[in-house]
Amino acid sequence: MADGFRAIGLMSGTSLDGVDAALVRFTGPPDALHWEVEAFLSVPYSAEQRALIHDAIVHGGAPGICMLHAQLGEWLAEAALEVCRTANVRPESVRVIGSHGQTVWHEPPTAERRGATLQLGDPATIAERTGISVVSDFRARDMAAGGQGAPLVPWLDRQLFSVPGRARVLQNIGGMANLTRVPPKGSDEPLLAFDTGPGNALIDAATELATDGGQSFDRDAELANSGSVDDALLEELLAHPFFDAAPPKSTGREVFGRPFVERIVARRPPASRADWCDLIATLTVFTARTITDAIERWVEPLGYDEVIVTGGGARNPLLMRLLREALDPVPVHDGTVLGVDPDAKEALAFAALAWAHLNGLPGNVPEATGAAGARVLGSLTPGR
Repeated sequence: MADGFRAIGLMSGTSLDGVDAALVRFTGPPDALHWEVEAFLSVPYSAEQRALIHDAIVHGGAPGICMLHAQLGEWLAEAALEVCRTANVRPESVRVIGSHGQTVWHEPPTAERRGATLQLGDPATIAERTGISVVSDFRARDMAAGGQGAPLVPWLDRQLFSVPGRARVLQNIGGMANLTRVPPKGSDEPLLAFDTGPGNALIDAATELATDGGQSFDRDAELANSGSVDDALLEELLAHPFFDAAPPKSTGREVFGRPFVERIVARRPPASRADWCDLIATLTVFTARTITDAIERWVEPLGYDEVIVTGGGARNPLLMRLLREALDPVPVHDGTVLGVDPDAKEALAFAALAWAHLNGLPGNVPEATGAAGARVLGSLTPGR
C-alpha cells in the first residue's frame, strides 16, 4: 500500500463556495512520502445549494439536515468523478477518497465538557456513485480523545512542506483561518497549530448582504478598497474573547459567521453603499489583524522565517497587502511556493489523511489539537 496509489481529496469548507477536488498520486514509504497533484478543480455551489447549507447551519432541523446529508453526498461524488474526467483517469484506478464533508456545527471542548462536531456528506452515497472506498468523518476521533478536532492539516504540513534551515508559518485563509508553524526539516521541535479566527466568512457575509446576494465575495477587494475603516468598531471586534485564548483552540461559523455580521448591521444599519463599503473594509482589516496578532503573540517567540498563505484569502489583494505590511520584513508568499495551487492545499490534505488511514498512521497532531494522543482518523466506507 505504501508503494503508491491515487487518492482523491474532497473539501467543502467554511466559505460555502463549493467543493474542491484534488486527484493526488502518492509514492514512497511513509517516512519519505512523495506526492503529485494530477488534477484539481473547484465545483462552485449554486445560490440554491449555498442557501440549503446556510439554512442547515443557522436553523438546523432534523429533516433538513437529513436530506442535506444525502444531497451533499451526491455533490461530493460528482466532484470526484469530474476530477477523474479532467485527468482522463478511470475511477477504478483510484484507491480511496478522503472526504472532509461540510461542517454544519462545531463545538470546541471546554473545561466543563468535551467538544463535538458534525460534517455532512454521506460517504455511502459517494462510495456508491463512484465505486471508490471513502474515508470520512476525520474530526470526530480527535474530539473523542479530548481534542479540538482542528486544525487537521498540521500533520500534512510537517510531512510534505517542512524544509531544511527555515521555520515556516503556513497560514490558511478559508471561511475560517488557521496556521501551522512548521519547524525546520529534521527538527524535533513540536508543531504549533491553531485557528486564528475568521478568514473570508465575515467579509463574504457582508458582501452578500451589501449586494442583496448579487456577489458572494468581495472580488479583488473592490468594495473594501472603496471604504474606510471604522476604528471604534474594529477595536470592539478585536476584544472578542476568542483572541485572548491560548492554543490549542478552534472556531467556526457558529461564532464568526453571517449571524455575527447581521448583529453588527442591526446595531449599526448601513444607510448607503458607502456605509457597506466601510463595514467590509473594517471586516477585512479585522481579519488581517486577528491573523497577524496571532502570529506576533504565539509564533514570534518561537521564531519564523516566512509566511505562506493558502485558501481563498490568498486571492484578496488587500488582505495580502495588510499581512505583508504588518509582518515586514518577514516575507509573505502565496501557496504557489509550495508547488501547489493555493486553493488545492486542503483537498490535498484530506487525500493525504485518507492515505494515512489506509496505512494505519495517526493523522492528528496532539500538541495542536489538545487530544490525549495520536489517533488514526476517519471511518472507512468500502467501495463497490
